[in-house]
Order: sequence, then C-alpha cells, then structure tokens
Amino acid sequence: MNILLSLAFVLCWSSGFIGAKLGAGSASVLTMLMWRFLPLAVVLVAVAVVMRSAWRGLTARDLARQAAVGVLSQSGYLLSVYYAIQLGVSSGTTALIDGVQPLVAGALAGPLLGQYVSGRQWLGLGLGLSGVAVVTLADAAAGGGVAWWAYAVPLLGMLSLVAATFLESRARSRVAPSVSLTVHCVTSAVLFSALALGTGTATPPARGDFWVAVAWLVGLSTFGGYGLYWLILKRSGVTEVNTLMFLMAPVTAVWGALMFGEPFGVQTALGLTVCLMAVLVVHRGGGRRGTSLTAARSEPEEIRWTRSPGST
Repeated sequence: MNILLSLAFVLCWSSGFIGAKLGAGSASVLTMLMWRFLPLAVVLVAVAVVMRSAWRGLTARDLARQAAVGVLSQSGYLLSVYYAIQLGVSSGTTALIDGVQPLVAGALAGPLLGQYVSGRQWLGLGLGLSGVAVVTLADAAAGGGVAWWAYAVPLLGMLSLVAATFLESRARSRVAPSVSLTVHCVTSAVLFSALALGTGTATPPARGDFWVAVAWLVGLSTFGGYGLYWLILKRSGVTEVNTLMFLMAPVTAVWGALMFGEPFGVQTALGLTVCLMAVLVVHRGGGRRGTSLTAARSEPEEIRWTRSPGST
C-alpha cells in the first residue's frame, strides 16, 4: 500500500472529529450538520443526473435500504459524535469509541450471522473495549464538568454504525459507491434540515469559523476521507483499510491535544496502546479465510463488513 496514500487517508478521516470540534463553538449541532450536508446533497444530485448509468437497475427497495443505512451510518452516527464533542467529550475519546466498531461488528457476526469467531478474536475484542474504558476514564478525570452520561453518546453512535453494517450485510444487490454516497447524503440533508427547521436552528451564524468548519468537513472528511477509503479498498482490500481505521483514534487524540489542548497523559497513551494491541490480536487470529473479524468472504462482503463510508 502506498504510504503517502495511507497517510492522507488517516489524516482525512481523522479530520472529521477535528472538524466537529472546530464547529462546536460556533453553532448548534443541527445547524452544523444541516449546512454540511445540504450543499453537498445538491452537488451529488446534480452529478447523479449527469451520470445516470450507476443508477440503472436499482429498485425502490434498494434505495430504501440505502436510505436506512444512511440514517444509521451517517445521520445517527454523526449526530452522536457532534453532540458528544459539544458536550465536552474529547475528539480523541470519541474517535476511539467509534474505532472499536469493526471489532464489535465482527464479534456479533457469530451469534447474529452464524459466522465463526475464534477465541483469539474474542480476546482482541475484550482488549479493545478495555482500552476504550481506560481512555474514557482518563478523559472523564481530566475533562472537569463533563456529565458522565456524555460518554455514552458516542457509544450510541458506534452501535448505530454496527446496526448499519448488519443491515447492509443482508442486501442482495450491490450498489455503486457513488449511489450509496448520494443516497446517504441526501437522506442526511433532508433529516438534518427538517430537525434544524423544527428547532429553529436552521439559520447559519454570521461567523467565518463556522464556514471554515463546514468547508473542512465537506472537503477533507467527506470527499477526502470517503474517496481515499474506496481507493485503498480497491487497491489493498478490507483488512488493510480496517487496520488503518484503528490508527484514527491515536492520530485524533494527538491532533486534538496539539490543536485544542485536549488531555493526553500516560493513561490515555496506555489505553490507545491496548487498543492497538487488540488490532494485532484480531488480525493474527484471522488466518483462515472467513474467520477474521475484519475479513471478507468476497468483494461485495468486503464493502459490507467495513464501516459504512462517509461516516465522519
């Protein structure tokens, strides 16, 4: 895998958490999310009108499923991430809780889908969750004033991603990435616009930092992160992509510490190290085809078993 390409992907995907922090002080969560997706949806619909070939053969059921996946993997997930960060949860902790999604989804594949999960892989899941607990406790101890329940908010977002993964895994027809992105973004634009209008928070603030955050999220997080996700997935496969996914938490934690002064002490470093060890355990335990928590049985399944793209 090209090192520069991988580095760019990690930075672009991690930028979603940093962008959420950038916008947290300038507007409400719903305002930020509405204006992130509304212009993006208009552009993607215009592109879809010009490039219709990817949409041929799709049924109403296919589109409805993608809309449901978008609500879970994008709308529900991002709402929880932005809200948690606005409540004071650090961007690094939020990224780490999100980052265990492939482990949780893979572990649940056994009881829910009847797929084999080895004892070593269950150990990896346990290590990953332990690392999350260590970092969360460190963040809570240093974050004075943050309500304890705020740390459950990104957990809900991670579970929303897991639900989206299983919903997508049951789809019988394969949908082009451009179609998925368009449906997800249009669904999010409609949902967030309705919520913002209903709560009286649709008007964007007359502040430059708000639009900087919006441009950051659209350019780096959506187009940069999503585009590189699919490029690396095609070139190197799902295991390599998911390995890079687990680098998001430490990168975001360091980035947040340098940019916003978020806490990053010995306990945080220890928790991140435990999570990285969990990744090594999981990948070493996935030697046989079809047994890895993050492995796929075929190319369509690769797409389904990974995190739903465009989620940051």
